[in-house]
Amino acid sequence: MSGLPKLPGFNFFDPTLTKYHLSHTFDYVNGYKIPKHGLPGIGGRDLDINSVAHIESNDPVRYDPSLTYGRTRSTALPQYIPHYALYDQKCLTFKAFFKQSVVESPLEYYRVRKVNIIYFLEDDTITVMEPRIRNSGLEQGRLVRRGKIPKNNLGHYWHWKDLQIGRDMAINGVVYHTTDCDLFTREFMRSQGLMMGDTEETPPDPYTQVREWGVQMHETTTPPADDKLRRFLEYDGKVLNFKAVWDTRDEEFGELRLHNVLYFLADDTIAVKEVNDKNSGRDPFPLLLRRTKVPKVYTDIPTTYPAVYMEKSDAEVTEYYQPKDFLVGETIYILGRRMLLVDCDPFTRNYYQKVLCVQQKPAIEHKPKPKDPPPPPMPPHDGLGSLEDSIQNTRSFLPKPPRKDVVRQLLNANKYLRYIMKIDVVHPEDEIRRFILRYSLSEGTCYIYEPIIRNSGIWGGKYLRDSFLVKPGSDPLNPIYYTPADFYIGAVVIVHHQRFIIIDADLYVYRYMQSNPEKFPCDVIENIRNHMFRHGFLAEDIQDELEKESQVQKKAARDAIGEKVEYPQSEMDKCLTELKVGVSSDSKYEKAKRDQILQEYEDSLIHKYAVPDHGIMDTSLTCPYQVVIGEKPDIVCKESDVAPDSFTAQHIDTPEEIKQKHYADVLKRQHDICNYGKPIPCQNAGDINRPPPDKKPLGESIPIMVAPVQHPKGGCKAKSVHFEDDDKRCQTYQDDLCDLKREKVFSACTPYKKC
Repeated sequence: MSGLPKLPGFNFFDPTLTKYHLSHTFDYVNGYKIPKHGLPGIGGRDLDINSVAHIESNDPVRYDPSLTYGRTRSTALPQYIPHYALYDQKCLTFKAFFKQSVVESPLEYYRVRKVNIIYFLEDDTITVMEPRIRNSGLEQGRLVRRGKIPKNNLGHYWHWKDLQIGRDMAINGVVYHTTDCDLFTREFMRSQGLMMGDTEETPPDPYTQVREWGVQMHETTTPPADDKLRRFLEYDGKVLNFKAVWDTRDEEFGELRLHNVLYFLADDTIAVKEVNDKNSGRDPFPLLLRRTKVPKVYTDIPTTYPAVYMEKSDAEVTEYYQPKDFLVGETIYILGRRMLLVDCDPFTRNYYQKVLCVQQKPAIEHKPKPKDPPPPPMPPHDGLGSLEDSIQNTRSFLPKPPRKDVVRQLLNANKYLRYIMKIDVVHPEDEIRRFILRYSLSEGTCYIYEPIIRNSGIWGGKYLRDSFLVKPGSDPLNPIYYTPADFYIGAVVIVHHQRFIIIDADLYVYRYMQSNPEKFPCDVIENIRNHMFRHGFLAEDIQDELEKESQVQKKAARDAIGEKVEYPQSEMDKCLTELKVGVSSDSKYEKAKRDQILQEYEDSLIHKYAVPDHGIMDTSLTCPYQVVIGEKPDIVCKESDVAPDSFTAQHIDTPEEIKQKHYADVLKRQHDICNYGKPIPCQNAGDINRPPPDKKPLGESIPIMVAPVQHPKGGCKAKSVHFEDDDKRCQTYQDDLCDLKREKVFSACTPYKKC
């Protein structure tokens, strides 16, 4: 608001401003007056002149680069870590062994004792530890106290650089031989440039080996007992549910009967229950088979089994049904009854997937598909109410009103298309009568009104209430109604056997067609456009088009003037222009290239070679092979066969070129025979007693037979090619639909949908 003028009504008071003192200009520094840098405004408020936006680019004093690029970060110095802290709790471990002699024992002479040599990197000390072995009878644990171990008598100590796999180390009079090291030791040595050797095998201890052979434990395998309590606690209530079909169609009056096969995981028993449909006529009973174990092969019983016994024990049954035998699509036999498994519940599918790793097949459709009920007969319309109401009442017992297209009503509310019609004159007095047809876009109904003509003796007013107009010849039970696509100038509309002819239309009809061209045939749009143009209703549209054309011409004139202006260019700019560096597209170059390609194509179509009669050129060579040509075909193209404006995407031979190529091939074959023909090689004479051949030798040479030229169908089509621009439109004629009987030809680039 600081830019507003100092006039009454333009001044606003800020109640938050309470300080209005002026700041001082100088500060005293060491007894001297020093002007302040960046003075504040009235009341100590900041001024806009002190903002960063007003800093000049060449002011290095006030400009702070950190405001743009941020504060620079200083590089952190590496932290110093002392040697004892860097290698704290880091040690190198080597596996080794030494041999201890055993005296005064007839069973052994020495023992092999395994130890771990640990080297501490923090202070270069070494300790030797022996892993404890149960019942060894030896004092195991720490054999050498941690400390620096002397290497020789010269005062040198063992260092980690001296350690290696396969080396002997003398520590306190005992010689240790290293055989292996851990992974950290190998990595540390590799980082220091020392490669550890391969792992050596530690020799076995003879005494320990003998003890292990003598005290070898005998392992036995005991089959797991079937704990019924465990199975009950784990699987109680878990049942595999299958749907099975009992097929009895091989018997008289047989059918498919649906059953539920239940497999209880707690005790491997099976129960079968029949599924009764409603009104099946069968007596319901609880179970077809009570819960029991079912043998897999019912007839497989020992020959010594008594026939009077009905119940078989586990000793007589070879194998019972298990969960692995129940798969969808497989057939099982329940005590001699053949049942096909068709489906299972989700718990069963999940059990097979997780426990048995078996994917059950999808359900099998076993029920026959119900036949579609026959469509109810449609009674004829009695004339009471609309046809839609009568059809809707036949579909349900309670009458319901037909559904309406609410979306269509909302989008086309209060939108009507109006046409003027006249009666197809039968009586002279009907010549002056005019009717207004109003088509409702929201309902699809038509309303016809006759304007009143005074002193005509004809009652005017409403001729037809809002109703659907049925096209003549349509099915009474499935009628086809009139739509706006059927209304155009000169169209005949039959209303209850009365013929009307449309002679005029409202301008809104044409505007609606322009907004929705996909709903109308192109003939109807052209018809209405021509009618509006003849009556001068499109004067504003023509004026707008002329104005647009004028603007385009003015712009083209300005562009032409701008192209003539020459701007001074440096040598570098000229070089870049010639090399087309940095130029996305050059309209002149593209136009010249298009013209060049078009000219080359048109030049290729010109027939420059004169074809002689029958395509055979005169030659001075004497050839014994005569060329015989059939009748010369007539290839005169009729005017009706030539397309005046055809397009081609590839080269099509003209009749002259077809004739030239055909006879040129004949000429080439003749020259090949005359110039490159080989004489018949001489052969030895045959047997004089051989019978002569049946055919007599020919005295003359066989002529070369040439068939006439076969012209393909459509070969007389003229060829032309051009580059179609996007801004070109199809030509439309003013009276292209005046003659409705004339055949309509649609161009490929029409902006409307084809009829």
